[in-house]
Amino acid sequence: MKPGGTNLAREMEGVDGTTAFSRWSLKHRRLIVTVFAAAALAGAALSFGVTVNNNLVDYLPESAPSTVALNVMDEAFSSASENARVMAVDISLPDALAFKRELAGVDGVASVMWLDDLIDITVPIEMADQAIAGAYYKDGAALYSIEIEGGREVEAVDGIRAVMKPGGALAGRAVDAAKIQRLTSVETRSAMLILLPLILIMLIVSTDSWFEPLLYLAAIGSSVLINMGTNIFLKDVSFITQTVSPILQMAVSLDYAVFLLHRFKANRERGVEAFEAMTEAAAFSFGSIAASAATTFFGFLALMFMKFQIGADLGLNLLKGVTLSFAAVIVFLPALTLCCLPLLDKTRHRALLPSFARSKVNTKNGHKTYGVGSALFKTRWIAAAVVLLAVVPAYLAQNANTFIYGMTAVADDESESSEARRISAVFGSEQPLVVLVPSGEPGKEALLSDELSKIPRVSRVVSYSTQVGEMIPPEMVPEEALSQFQSGGWSRIILYADAKDESPEAFRLVEDIRAAAEEAYPGEALLTGQHANMYDMREVVTRDQVVVNYVAIGAIMLVLLLTFRSISLPVLLTLTIQAAIWINLSVPYFAASPICYIGYLVVSTVQLGATVDYAILFTDHYLKNRKRRGKREAIARSTSKTFGSILISGLILSGAGVALSMTSTNEIVRQMGVLLARGTALSFLLVVFFLPAACALLDGLVRRTTLGARFLDKSAKPIPDAETEGSVSE
Repeated sequence: MKPGGTNLAREMEGVDGTTAFSRWSLKHRRLIVTVFAAAALAGAALSFGVTVNNNLVDYLPESAPSTVALNVMDEAFSSASENARVMAVDISLPDALAFKRELAGVDGVASVMWLDDLIDITVPIEMADQAIAGAYYKDGAALYSIEIEGGREVEAVDGIRAVMKPGGALAGRAVDAAKIQRLTSVETRSAMLILLPLILIMLIVSTDSWFEPLLYLAAIGSSVLINMGTNIFLKDVSFITQTVSPILQMAVSLDYAVFLLHRFKANRERGVEAFEAMTEAAAFSFGSIAASAATTFFGFLALMFMKFQIGADLGLNLLKGVTLSFAAVIVFLPALTLCCLPLLDKTRHRALLPSFARSKVNTKNGHKTYGVGSALFKTRWIAAAVVLLAVVPAYLAQNANTFIYGMTAVADDESESSEARRISAVFGSEQPLVVLVPSGEPGKEALLSDELSKIPRVSRVVSYSTQVGEMIPPEMVPEEALSQFQSGGWSRIILYADAKDESPEAFRLVEDIRAAAEEAYPGEALLTGQHANMYDMREVVTRDQVVVNYVAIGAIMLVLLLTFRSISLPVLLTLTIQAAIWINLSVPYFAASPICYIGYLVVSTVQLGATVDYAILFTDHYLKNRKRRGKREAIARSTSKTFGSILISGLILSGAGVALSMTSTNEIVRQMGVLLARGTALSFLLVVFFLPAACALLDGLVRRTTLGARFLDKSAKPIPDAETEGSVSE
């Protein structure tokens, strides 16, 4: 038997179910490498055909009041509501009318509304209602309300700019969507260009082969490409998913590949032939990698429970990604490694990362010390005190943040924001809102229009009664004019309000409008528009927080319970990471900076699912070491043994956040990057400082509440590790 064979056979007990598959896959390794390579190339090609949705409003649940109203309006009326505004300057009325026809002819423009839709412009404009005329034509400038078809924003915006005259301006939600659509793929590539070199540096430093990092990137990179390609079978993916999912998938799953190849290398160092060493490594690592993937999987699964469907969109992609990464590491990476074994062996180099676990005996007291672990153990009381003092204020602060809920969080570049400001300087910053009521009661409709006009911040109301008159029968009104206000059994009342997006005034405005409409038409009136959408988005995502957090915490605690067979450890580990999350999310409060609620919700879940692995790795070592050593030595040794792995993993995940924050012009994605980078760093600090301190403080409780703990008695001498000393499996 080869050296190390006895130990190998003992360690392989109980993993025969996966050994047979590992052996079969390695015998057909060239076929497997070919299949994965072809699938990755196909995924890369298919990813260019994936439809990206840039409108957050589309992810509101169908039951949201503004969504119900929008669906009714789309079905009843040929034209929907404004999503862009165009201003032309130094233009006469006849030329303004001609320009309107040019805008209407642009591909992707569904409708154009201007002054001639509301008044007879053949009559001198001085004789018209100045409240109406001034909203569309003022000081030689004309303002057009435009509806751009969903999914054609880039095409329409480019077409509008092509016909615009010098000095004109274009702004609105559709313009924001076009900008996002244009930049999403570019920013994803830019983030990868930052992240990949960072990952390579980290892996080169932490491995002893120049070629080994390329194996990791090939395995995880192929799964990322396959995941992106499979999105072609979905209706579409959100711009957040398109940008964030590939980066997160790569960052959170590299650990799986590192663990497997470390095991393979340890087997070979014990004299096991390469094929058998990889067979055992793949089989033995299956359970550990599956457990690590499970915590991440369930963290992402919690996003699927969001009623705001952006969570399901991102969650589904991350779940696919983790599953594909797991398959790539268990099946593709072993086959690829054996195919490239000569290159792996020829490119060995000395270890560049210093050893954090170097042990020595203290000549003064005879105690064994373990490098960084023993140094950190001395800070245990300070670490515990700092975290315990910070956690309550952090918890309260992160709940008291000022939140942004929708597209207000999408940052405009200077040119676009200046265009919006130029339009507002002439015509104000009005936002349209639409009230839908059953048609057939012109008197009641007129009374409601009057009541709505009295609501603070409503600058004007455009309806059948205000433009035609309640006394004029609909059959006497030209069809083109009538269809603007009555169609499909519904009457449309358009309000223009001057309230900043997502401000308290805007939300109060929505409540006042709904209250007035409900009083006039109990259970029948509907309201849609940007302010109404944002109001509903706030209500939906705020309720989502409780559900998502409970699902994520409950699922991960269940995994920890089954992993460690302990009552206390799942609570301790979850609280450690949750404390890091609370501290992370409290920073915007203390910095007096608003935070995107979507980023707040997603990152809190991702941080829990992805970084709880750091706590699991330390705890696994602590439980094993505690059977052979006293509390102090076990904790110090466990910290030293895991410090390097947690550090590299944390740097990679933090690097992913930095890459997103540096490359994205979208404020939602940028903030998610900042939160991810800072949150990962905090999780690392709490796992290496606070968790060892907590284990030292609660050592007795852990012993009593963990099945099969068998901790070494305080009076007993440490048990030598014999042949397992220093093995990577520990």
